[in-house]
Amino acid sequence: MSKTQILAARAGEITPEMEFCAKREELAVELIRDEVAAGRMVIPANKVHAAGALEPMCIGIAAKCKINANIGNSAVTSNAGEELQKLHTAVHHGADTVMDLSTGKDIDNIRRQIIEKSPVPIGTVPIYQMLEELGGNIEDMTAQHFLDMVEHQAKQGVDYMTVHAGVKLEHLHLSVNRVTGIVSRGGSLISKWMMAHNKQNPLYTAFDDLCDIMREYDVTWSLGDGLRPGSIADASDAAQFAELEVLGELTKRGQENGTQVMVEGPGHIPMHQIQMNIEKQIELCNGAPFYVLGPLVTDIAPGYDHITSAIGAAMAGWHGAAMLCYVTPKEHLGLPNEEDVKQGVIAYKISAHAADVARGRKGAQDRDDALSRARFAFDWNEQFRLSLDPETAQRYHDETLPQDTFKSAHFCSMCGPKYCSMKITEDIRKMAGEGQLVEIKD
Repeated sequence: MSKTQILAARAGEITPEMEFCAKREELAVELIRDEVAAGRMVIPANKVHAAGALEPMCIGIAAKCKINANIGNSAVTSNAGEELQKLHTAVHHGADTVMDLSTGKDIDNIRRQIIEKSPVPIGTVPIYQMLEELGGNIEDMTAQHFLDMVEHQAKQGVDYMTVHAGVKLEHLHLSVNRVTGIVSRGGSLISKWMMAHNKQNPLYTAFDDLCDIMREYDVTWSLGDGLRPGSIADASDAAQFAELEVLGELTKRGQENGTQVMVEGPGHIPMHQIQMNIEKQIELCNGAPFYVLGPLVTDIAPGYDHITSAIGAAMAGWHGAAMLCYVTPKEHLGLPNEEDVKQGVIAYKISAHAADVARGRKGAQDRDDALSRARFAFDWNEQFRLSLDPETAQRYHDETLPQDTFKSAHFCSMCGPKYCSMKITEDIRKMAGEGQLVEIKD
């Protein structure tokens, strides 16, 4: 049996996946190896998927800030064709990973096709499919049901899995007085099971057995935050941090068991609490990559939560989050369609890029500077090429000035030829070159 990435790294080995990641990140391969060995970086690469379409990538504080896009059908709508189109849209616009959160019918077929087509790592929440197979009755679950589903999805090639193993029976009372209660689907299901049976979380008690499966296929843990706040009123409360301490314990156990681990983070956090939340996770989880769900910084904008969360995501990435889980305009309202996926991905590419610039990553600002030079030179086509969404940038420009002659014009439709500040600046510089500007001395 081949080693997992973390076991190989601890043995001083450099795997082909590490080499691939080093080239993508423009980092020394030895740094990639050392970060993986320390548990500060993960390379989600199930051995089954790695033998197929997967192009390895890494998630960690030493790497570029990454983004994830969620897709998946529901019991109400969607099918395999629609999900494959969402996958294509997400990857085309820059998603680094994609989670299949299908909860409806035909889950196996949808996931099989997604994994076969996806060059990026695929994540899942195994409890969803397990619940479908139990007919929707979480009370009927046994630990073996969950173990079997994790192994089934691992054999399919799933690269990382969200498992809500940190929700413990003794912490449920801490959520009683919350405004929005337990908003995590997986967290609420496990909580209901514990209340029905008055027993400890079976995913917590079976954690070492789960590690055996994860290690065999090199599936990366994405330790789920089942008690995450679902409103800024509940942010940073006792329930959230009680679970985070358990996730810190499980991070250590997972790594000691030879598995790669990242930790999921809160979904609703006001701006002034974001830095503290990131630093607390890094401390309690010994630097394991933090994968944050948003976070939304306000709750008043249904239909625009890709914006409210992108604000928080940029701040989270700046302060040390390794991956940002996108939010679409449909969040809290319905199942995202292809356009919603695009909007979410673009918003989060902006957040991740802004975070990289704020962190001072080498070369992160190069694209900004190149686009700024093109903008000042009125090189419209180069501006389009360098933008995150060239098609939209050109469409907005061409709505009022569609003719090709305006692709070289030194103005746009907002200022026109007489009021463009950059054109005026050009004139000023020309005047300065002709000696018309003089230095004024005191």
